[in-house]
Amino acid sequence: MNPPTRIVRHPVNQTLLIDADDTLWENNIYFERAITSFISYLDHRIHTAEEVRGHLNRVEHDTIRAHGYGLHSFRRSLVACFEQLSDVPMTDEKHRRIESFAQSIAEQEIELLPNVGPTLSELATRHRLILVTKGDQDEQTDKLHRSGLAPHFAAVEVLPEKHHQAYLSLASHHGCEACNTWMVGNSPRSDVNPALSAGLNAIFIPHDFTWVLEHEVVNQPPAGQQLLELASFADLTRHF
Repeated sequence: MNPPTRIVRHPVNQTLLIDADDTLWENNIYFERAITSFISYLDHRIHTAEEVRGHLNRVEHDTIRAHGYGLHSFRRSLVACFEQLSDVPMTDEKHRRIESFAQSIAEQEIELLPNVGPTLSELATRHRLILVTKGDQDEQTDKLHRSGLAPHFAAVEVLPEKHHQAYLSLASHHGCEACNTWMVGNSPRSDVNPALSAGLNAIFIPHDFTWVLEHEVVNQPPAGQQLLELASFADLTRHF
């Protein structure tokens, strides 16, 4: 029997940059439900559900590049996908029905992931916590307000995109010391890999339903940097 892995507890006054969607609260599961309803409504006679989903993924990618993240972009993608694949014309009634799938997400209550509240409360007594999310400023700010988690954060950053340069700028703006700064999140593409490329440490907390456009192979940390993979958000208190 192998001895248990020794847990290294990091000293106080680390800076934890913490993702929001699917790290602090559920998010993508509601989009998945809306997409399932949309594909069922489209009821394509030639393309399979998997083919429709693949087309929607490509439409979303293009829409995001032009209009950014958020429900407004998701609505555009659903409408565009319907117009491109349906053999019947778009009507006002169909438009309203398609938009209702996105509206169901907007009306969803915030569902915190297990033990997020107590974990943030404890971490905030020892470390600087900064919320770092991407998307629509108003939407993300509203979700944070409704979550009740805002008091735990020393600052909030809603970015149009999370990439190498964004993390460099954020670290400079908040005076983050790279060796003591950690990006915490569920997305390899937006949280882990670009933070590592910017010289920061990273903590990967996988979510079973991470958005397909966020999938990416998790990179190994460069020399002198650290990468942790944790099973749950609550495990942060064992290390910090």
